[in-house]
Amino acid sequence: MKKLLELLEKDCSLSDQQLALMLNTTEDDIKAKKEELEKNKTILSYGALVDWDKTEREYVTALIEVKVTPRHGQGFDKVAEKIYNYPEVKSVYLMSGGFDLTVIIEGRTLKEVSLFVSQKLATLEDITSTATHFVLKKYKDKGVIFDNEEEDLRGFMLI
Repeated sequence: MKKLLELLEKDCSLSDQQLALMLNTTEDDIKAKKEELEKNKTILSYGALVDWDKTEREYVTALIEVKVTPRHGQGFDKVAEKIYNYPEVKSVYLMSGGFDLTVIIEGRTLKEVSLFVSQKLATLEDITSTATHFVLKKYKDKGVIFDNEEEDLRGFMLI
């Protein structure tokens, strides 16, 4: 099952027939394994990794460090749940180190992201501080290297 998961994680568009050939098994076996993995929530979702910079879509991605005072008996789970239920939030991770949660959000503008942080996130009970970092450029995401087709003109004198 591990190899099936690795193949699907790398390219979820592979057909059951292709997967069966790659894993030396039958299509029925692949279908049954995928159904089991979906049912027990090992496979949570299928999707494509899109380079949105090559489209008309305009948006800003921010990584927010969040410090939390955890509640007795609930730890970080309740505040994480409040945060991940906002539609702007793409990811929430419990961290070790200098802060407690990493929150990754997307917004149409810097102002939209800053309003989310100041009006929604920072006002939540148990959050003691936030630090927002904006993504300027993606080089690699989920193991995929993004094309870097732009010519670097630094160091060239324009006449």
